[in-house]
Formats: sequence, C-alpha cells, structure tokens
Amino acid sequence: MTMTMNEAETRKKTFNTAGLCFPEDHYMVNPLKRMQEVEQLIEQKLYFTLHAPRQTGKTTYLHALARKLNAEAKYIALVVSFERAGVAGMTLETANDTVMNAIYNSSTRQLEETYLPVNPTGKNFPDLYNYLQTWSDSQEKPIVLFIDEIDALLDNVLISILRQLRDGYQGRPKHFPSSVALVGLRDVREYKAKIRDGYASLGTASPFNVKSESLLLKNFSREEVYELLEQHTLETGQVFPGEVKEEIYRLSGGQPWLTNALARQIVSKILGDDYSKPITFEIVKEAKDHLISRRDTHLDSLVDKLKEDRVKKIVQAIINGDNLPVNIFDDDILYIRDLGIVSQSSPLEFANPVYAEIIPRIIASPLQESIPKEIQTPWFLRPDGSLDMEKLLKEFQEFYRRNSGAWLDRYEYKESAHHLLLMAFLQRVINSGGEIIREMALGNGRIDMLVKFGKQEFALELKIKRDKYTVEDGKKQLGRYLDRLGLKQGYLVIFDPGPAEWEEKLYYQEIPVGDKKITMVGL
Repeated sequence: MTMTMNEAETRKKTFNTAGLCFPEDHYMVNPLKRMQEVEQLIEQKLYFTLHAPRQTGKTTYLHALARKLNAEAKYIALVVSFERAGVAGMTLETANDTVMNAIYNSSTRQLEETYLPVNPTGKNFPDLYNYLQTWSDSQEKPIVLFIDEIDALLDNVLISILRQLRDGYQGRPKHFPSSVALVGLRDVREYKAKIRDGYASLGTASPFNVKSESLLLKNFSREEVYELLEQHTLETGQVFPGEVKEEIYRLSGGQPWLTNALARQIVSKILGDDYSKPITFEIVKEAKDHLISRRDTHLDSLVDKLKEDRVKKIVQAIINGDNLPVNIFDDDILYIRDLGIVSQSSPLEFANPVYAEIIPRIIASPLQESIPKEIQTPWFLRPDGSLDMEKLLKEFQEFYRRNSGAWLDRYEYKESAHHLLLMAFLQRVINSGGEIIREMALGNGRIDMLVKFGKQEFALELKIKRDKYTVEDGKKQLGRYLDRLGLKQGYLVIFDPGPAEWEEKLYYQEIPVGDKKITMVGL
C-alpha cells in the first residue's frame, strides 16, 4: 500500500531491534564515535579483529565506516558477510566459491562499478587468495575489507580462509587488501579453539597471527543511552524523565539491543506510539517484564549458550557465589565474556540486571513447571492482601523435603539446583504481584535477593553450607545487605547438602543480630 504524503510527513523514527540501523529511520548513537581507533589501524595498513556479542551494533558500525571511507575516496572499502560458507561438511572448493561470490555480490551494492572485483562465476579462480590478489592488482586505491560473521566458518574451511588472508598479508597494499578486519562474536583465539577437540592445543601459532589488534565493541555509555533517548524527545516531544533514563541504563547495562528494546517496548508497545502519554518509572518495569516473558530472539540466542558445558560451569559458579572450578580455563572466561553473558569487570557477574533475572528463570523453568498447580499467590496472602513470607518459606521447606531428592539428582544445573528450586518456587508466587531482584557474583559465597510485593520488601540471603563458618558468615553478610537496603529484618536461607537427617536440617528461628532481626531458614 502506498504511503500518502501526509503519512510520510508524520512518520517518526523508531528504536531499532532488528538488523542494520539507518539514520533516516532509526534513532542512533553515532556509530563512528564508538571505535575511533579503527581508522588509525587502517591508515597503518594493519590487519585486526573486531568482536562483540550479538546485536551490539557491529554491522551498523562497519557499514557506516565503509561509507565514510568510500566517500573520502582514499580507499575502496567493502563489508562482506561470510556466513553462507558456515555450513557443516562444506568442501574447501565450495567454500572458496561461496566467499568469492559473497564479495562480488556485496560489492555491486556498495561500490561504484569502476571499483568492482571480477564476477567469479565461470572464471575458475583457484581460491580466495588469488581472487583478492587479482582485485587488488586491478585497482589504484588500496582495498579495505571488513569480513563479518567470520566465526560462522567451521573447521578446515575456517583455517583455510585465515591462512589465505595471512599469506596475502605480505603483498599489501598493491597486491592484496591493505587492511582486513575479521568481525564476529569472538576473538581470534577462539578461531583456534574451534578446530581442536576438547582443550588439546593445536601445537601451532594462530592461523591469523598477522593481526595487530583485537578490539572489543563496547556497550553504550550512560551518556550514549541518554543521547539515544533524547533523540526521541526531540523528534516527538515525548519526554523520558531522568529517573526513567537512568533505570533503562541500569537494566540494560548499555547493551545496545536491550536499550533499544526497552525503549521500543515503552513507546510503541505499551503506550501505542501515543506521544502525548507520559513515560513513568513504573512503565519501565512493565517493559522489562514483557521482554523477559516474551523472550525475543536476542534473549533466546543468549539462553541457548547456557547449554554449553564451558558456559554452564561458570554460570553455576556465579549463581552459587562460588569460586571458579579448577577445570576452568582462561579461554572459557574470555569466551563467556565475548558472548556478552557476563561483565567485562571482576568479579564475574551477569552483564546486566535483565540477564541476571532471565538466566536463572530460564534454567529454573523445568523446576518451576513441576511445582504443584495449587501453589499460587492467594495461598500466601493475608486478609489485607499483604504477603505472608513466613508461611511461604515454611511451605517451601515442606515442598523441598518431599521433592528435592528426586529433582536435584536429575537436574542439568545440579550445582545450582538448591538455589534455583527456591527461586522457581518464589517466582510462582510472586509473579502476579511483585518482583524478585537477584544479586549474584563469583566468589561472594551467596545470593542476595530482594523480594518486592506491593509496598513490602523482603531481603533474603541464600547460602550452601560448606563448613562450620557458613552460618556466622551468612549472618554478617546479611547484616551488611540489610544496612545497604535500609531494612531491619531479613531471612538467611541455609541449604545443607550433607548427610544429616531432615529433622536436623529443617528449622525456622528468629534471632537478634545487633539492631536487626534475622530469620534462619534451614533446608
């Protein structure tokens, strides 16, 4: 259907959550400001890698930079994806043909005709090396090649392509691309890992050992998140109040997709693109809950990684507050950081509050589905509608006693199953009237949880009994948590995986600790 002139004039930009961003259609943080050092590497005729988690703006950045370089007329800059060559079992010959055709097809959309490489169809180029050499020989300007989705390639295909690029390095800038960037989810060290079994070393240097730098495309800063939201205000007059901007930044951690998704959920889904309606702090929470319950592609792809053993071990340690298992390698930590699941800082924790909520909820979902249907919110409400936390926790004690033996043994995330079972039980009850805020980090020995229900707030600390110091440490840690929250009462939940009888493990008692009251819940 053709858009009328009036509709075109009133059409507003949107917060983009799928594919490339275009300045005429989308609110955008200036992509070129995010990686200013890349142009210096290109000027120095260097090869490098650029990596970042999915949907952080890599492809948008690459196309913006390529357009800038081509407009300046000093280079021939091309962005090409090698994703189509990432098919299991593909022969080297077919892979070379696939990537050569990808380069040609991409060039016809991005470059002027005089700068195009030869159409490889029917020309019998032996490999990518020869094709790029022929293209470079035919041009006066140096070629800059951005290879996106490089880590989609598999096994021998990946190694062959990397070695061809390495072999051509000495011929640059006249006889091979002057600068090449490998762009993907992971750093070049992972390309080496992808062709080995388990963790056995290849015994050789990286097949792309000509790379000069490995760059990470970072999340938006607080200022960039504010700038993005302010663009909507300038366009429509609809204001994101200061507390709303800050909460969007806090929840997303500046992750570009999450930032845009929260804003889009607020503006388009909840408020229906009615720019006269106010954006409130409460709406941000509603938007977050919708994203988590809907599990868009971005969140689903994140969750899918939780099935990998090298990811699972670290995630379990974060949930438990444990130290890293002794069989965790540095590459595993770097890998999970590259995926964007955890923070770049130490100690390791989930990258943002949305991930910290959805990851435990998703991996606990098999447990939650098994909770009896009659465990519902109304069971645990007082006549005035307030939540009876004592009744809820005592009910969980009985539930845990009857069911934990069978479930904990067969559950995939065994090391975290105690904590996740309680989270699943609480989530079932809290869902319809409140929220659970989880704080988890590697090596802190606990989970801090704040349950909000209406105007009520309940602080819980979850610990696994490791030794005789667990309970006393827990009291001190919960006391500090209560101080931070400004609360006078909290719950210390101690899981005892040892051989003691249930009569010894199960207890519920209140004790004074300084000016605070701590309820001990044994399991």
